[in-house]
Amino acid sequence: MGIALLDLAEKRMAWADRRQQVLAQNIANANTPHWQARDLTPFSAALAKANGAGMALTQTRHLVGVGQGATGQPEVQKAAERAPDGNAVALDEQLTKIADTETAQELATNLYKKYLGMFRVALGRGQ
Repeated sequence: MGIALLDLAEKRMAWADRRQQVLAQNIANANTPHWQARDLTPFSAALAKANGAGMALTQTRHLVGVGQGATGQPEVQKAAERAPDGNAVALDEQLTKIADTETAQELATNLYKKYLGMFRVALGRGQ
């Protein structure tokens, strides 16, 4: 299980990197007529699809979750509002998503570093 954690952190960082690219394209095209904002499916959906397992129901009264396709390809988002030229990019929404993605990437990076630090300590090579 130990190495699986490193693989998971690496996948999370790759997902965050890809999402930052997609969100940056949205911002770059904020003035492009008829551009529709895109986003990746949440990492949890991508992880569930990769593992082939979803949330376990431990009680009959639990709600069943709804799975989403997770291909790593950008999906067009439904726009709440459109500009007169047909553009559907809300800059404040995109910037919020970029900040959330940056936080997620920072968390994955820190976990990766801490785990490698534990390996170093276990091998007697310092902190």
